[in-house]
This record gives sequence, C-alpha cells and structure tokens, in this order.
Amino acid sequence: MSASPPAISLFAPLARWFNSRAWLLLVFTTLIWGANAVAARLAVGEASPMLVTTARWLVCCVALGLTSRREIATHWRALLPHWRFVALMGTLGFTGFNALFYTAAHHTTAINIAIIQGTIPVLVLLGSVWAYRTRITALQVVGVAVTLAGIAVVASQGQLAQLARFAFNIGDVWMVIACLLYTFYALGLRRRPAVPAIVFFAATAAVASIVSLPLLAAEIAMGNFIVPTLKGVLLIVFIGLLPSYVSQLTFIRAVTLIGPARAGVYLNLVPIFGPLLAVLVLGEPLSAYHAVALALVLGGIWIAEYLGARKP
Repeated sequence: MSASPPAISLFAPLARWFNSRAWLLLVFTTLIWGANAVAARLAVGEASPMLVTTARWLVCCVALGLTSRREIATHWRALLPHWRFVALMGTLGFTGFNALFYTAAHHTTAINIAIIQGTIPVLVLLGSVWAYRTRITALQVVGVAVTLAGIAVVASQGQLAQLARFAFNIGDVWMVIACLLYTFYALGLRRRPAVPAIVFFAATAAVASIVSLPLLAAEIAMGNFIVPTLKGVLLIVFIGLLPSYVSQLTFIRAVTLIGPARAGVYLNLVPIFGPLLAVLVLGEPLSAYHAVALALVLGGIWIAEYLGARKP
C-alpha cells in the first residue's frame, strides 16, 4: 500500500482535532450562517434572488452527491413512504425561507436580516407550545416578549410610532415571514424519518432545488432575472458550499457530539456574527436602535433559554 500524500498526512490530525471539538464546530457554523446575510447583500445587483435560491441548492446537491452518495444510496428508499413530509420540509424550510431571505436582502440591511434571523430559537419555543403543548414558565414568556420587542425595534427602525401606522420596511417583513417558515421546518424535525441526518438533509435539499425552479421561471417571465456577474457566480458558489453544505455537516457533527439542546444554544451567535460582519465587510452603519434591538433579542433568548428553562 502506498503512503499517504504528505499534504493529507499533515492535515489529517488537524481535521480530526477540529472534528472532535463541538464548540469549534458550532462557532464555525454560526459564523458561516452569519456571513450568509452579508453574502445576500453582496449578491444584490450581481445575481437575482430566485437564481441564488435555485443555484444554491443545486451546488449543495452536487456536493452531497460527490461526498455522501453511498449513504444516500443505502437509505433513500426508506424516505419514499414519507415523500409528502420530505417535500413539505424542503419547500418550507429551504425554498421558502431562502427565497424570502434573498429577496429581503434587496430591501433591508444585513444587520437587520441577522438580528431578525436570531429570533428563530424563541419562535421555535412558541411553536412547540402550539404544536406539541410544551409547557413553558413565566420567565420563558417574558423572554419571548422581550425578543419580540427586539423585532419591533428593528422593524420600526427605532421609531415605535411607525408600528401604529404599519410603516414597515418590506424587507424586514419578508424576513419575519421567512423565520416563521423556518420555525415550521424546525418543529417538523421532531418527526423526521429514521434515516441518517445527512440523508434527510440531501432529500430536502433535492426538493428545494426542484421546487425553486418555478420561482426562477416566474422571475425570468417578470423580467426580474439578472444574469450573474463573475462576483455573483462566486457568491453563489460560496453560498452553495459553505452556508448550504459545509455548515450543515459541521452542525450535524456537533449535535452528534453534545446533543441538540446544547448545540442549539450556540445559534444565539448568529445575530452577533451577522451584524459584526455587516459592519466590517459592508461598512453598514450600526445605529443605536440596532444595539437596542440586538440587546433585546439576545436578552430575551437568555431569559427564555437559561433562566426560564431552569425553573420547574
């Protein structure tokens, strides 16, 4: 047997070290998800939103086919009896969320996108009460209220009088709806068929790439299609490989190491990394109301997930 190439031998210990540390995997994952908001803003004018949505999942499916084809081939038949569920999950959690996500980027800032996206853990908590009759404490209710107040601050740009006039930035509204769609997806994961996580992910990604095609066709028919520039193509490749594919693998691995409850706490880093990257990369101004909204969102999550969860 021939010896391993020097480069592989050199990086294999580093890869094993990285792959065995859940906290590092989760910090990397949330950093990439935060960067997705910045990539969405950078894609404005470089590639149209439905093209980004469709191409994102096509790139991801190609990567999955190249790296996980054996596992997919072994287990895909087990998903056939659940095809309606898989189709619904891919449509809501991937196509619907991302179509609204990249459309929102044309109307609002990456800072707003990241902060609103950070409310998903609390929305999932609310959804679990509605869908699964999960009992929550008074402190968790307070945490939910504080987090929703953070959304109100972002949507009104710190001018709460706008709430009475319903004068919202349409991009922020799209993001709120996108987060609601992803909440349904997250709640549905409790009923995921008994197949490896990577196989279920591949199935929903395939659904997303197919379901997004009519949206792309509608974008072309309405004359809103933008032929991607070189920068647009590079952004699509980045989104398809990192936020869509690699970060999903690192998150799955981290959940395997420490469980979903502990891993879920790290999702609170997304509304921190997103605004930080938006300021550093895009030069977006961080206003006082952004700071207030971020404090409310993170504070509400902390109250709901830490203080509230500790009460009997």
